[in-house]
Amino acid sequence: MLAGSALLFLLMMGLFALSWWRPGWSRRIGAQRLVVLGGLGLPALVLIPLVAYALVTGERLMPLPNATPPRIEVHAEQSRWRFSYPALPGLVTEDVLHLPAGVPVDLAISSADVIHSLWIPRLGGKLDAIPGRVNVLRLQADAAGDYEGQCAEFCGIGHTTMKFKVIVHPAADYAGALAALANHAGIKP
Repeated sequence: MLAGSALLFLLMMGLFALSWWRPGWSRRIGAQRLVVLGGLGLPALVLIPLVAYALVTGERLMPLPNATPPRIEVHAEQSRWRFSYPALPGLVTEDVLHLPAGVPVDLAISSADVIHSLWIPRLGGKLDAIPGRVNVLRLQADAAGDYEGQCAEFCGIGHTTMKFKVIVHPAADYAGALAALANHAGIKP
């Protein structure tokens, strides 16, 4: 978007410079044609490729019908996040999300009360949690480590404290980490 806006700015400044240095040029073309060229033509030249890029990029965030990545249920409530892992029924973590590194994961996001928005800045993707609806966001963390997530939609008094920790485990260790959590919680896998 920044590159596109810079290109559009340069094109418009080129038109402006041409009109400044050759005043007869702009008079010959006419004000109406300059408005159409500067207001529609040049922006279309830049915005059409940007829209195409956004559509392609957005499709990569959506769940694909032929792929079955691991799924994690994300449930937002005012002042907290709950994450459940269908691969281990009964395992629920509060304000801590566990992900495998290098593996796409579908997050099924819902809300109990008001509109929230799940956002993990270093992993990209932000999607609203809407009461009565499940939105699915595909994320992939490329490197193991700890990340921070938060609610990105003002949701009430506890909004500023509605943060969560994301622990990304190496892919080979992910199942073991979830099993250890389940064992600690007294859940039999």
